[in-house]
Amino acid sequence: MTKLSKDQCLAAIAAGEFGKDILGAAPRVAVVLTQGWCPQWIHLRRKLEGLAAPDDPAVFWVEYDTEPFFDEFMNWKEDFLGNREVPYVRYYRDGALVAESNYTDIPGFMARFGRN
Repeated sequence: MTKLSKDQCLAAIAAGEFGKDILGAAPRVAVVLTQGWCPQWIHLRRKLEGLAAPDDPAVFWVEYDTEPFFDEFMNWKEDFLGNREVPYVRYYRDGALVAESNYTDIPGFMARFGRN
């Protein structure tokens, strides 16, 4: 799992989507946008940290409530991306958005990438 940097988050806000450095990191990529206090995120994070197979998706995350760009990022997530819940997960396959969800278990998480 890789924490999104300030620059990556601000670039996503400016462009309306995450950059190729994130979306091209692996054939399957998940981006988790959340807040650190969320108990569902704490549970999901433990499960995601257990993904270690070479063909598992690359997972990027940000706990934006602890970041100096909190208001700007939350407004973008809630108003532009249209999701007001945490954790919010965006699923990409070959750089294209294929699904979105909020909290899910690992089978549900993996299923959102579709068939191999």
